[in-house]
Amino acid sequence: MSAPLLVFGWGNLSRGDDALGPLFVQQLRLLAGADAGNRVDFLEDYQLQVEHALDLASRERVLFVDASVNCAMPFEVTTPRPSRDTSFTTHAISPEAVMHVYRDLYHAEPPPCTLLAIRGTHFELGAPPGSLALDHLARALAWGQAWLEGLAAPPITLSEAAHA
Repeated sequence: MSAPLLVFGWGNLSRGDDALGPLFVQQLRLLAGADAGNRVDFLEDYQLQVEHALDLASRERVLFVDASVNCAMPFEVTTPRPSRDTSFTTHAISPEAVMHVYRDLYHAEPPPCTLLAIRGTHFELGAPPGSLALDHLARALAWGQAWLEGLAAPPITLSEAAHA
């Protein structure tokens, strides 16, 4: 049985700031404590794939987390919408495409999803996350703790983000 909340971060732990998604999941799991186990599932992976649509089943809310070079500093929170996009392949798809696959599989709308993009700048192979990225991660974790409790500031829509 799935917990009602899912926190799902992805990225490459050996590519500098690309590790922000998995690091967010690992650290939020620790901050949430043992009693979060019945209400939150924490998932991390190297990249999003079509199979991850199955992880959205039976959820009340989902938080997708990834590093970004394009978002506002220190992080940006948006509401993705199901969409078949140009990245739609069997590997490395977007949250919107995962949601679209969910819709196709279950013939229903996916649960409410939020995308947390944490600003990174250095993605070199073999490098650790940079100090600025780790500061952004710490700020994002404070927001993530509020999200777990249902107290986080609401996300902006993707159209609002484009005009920001």
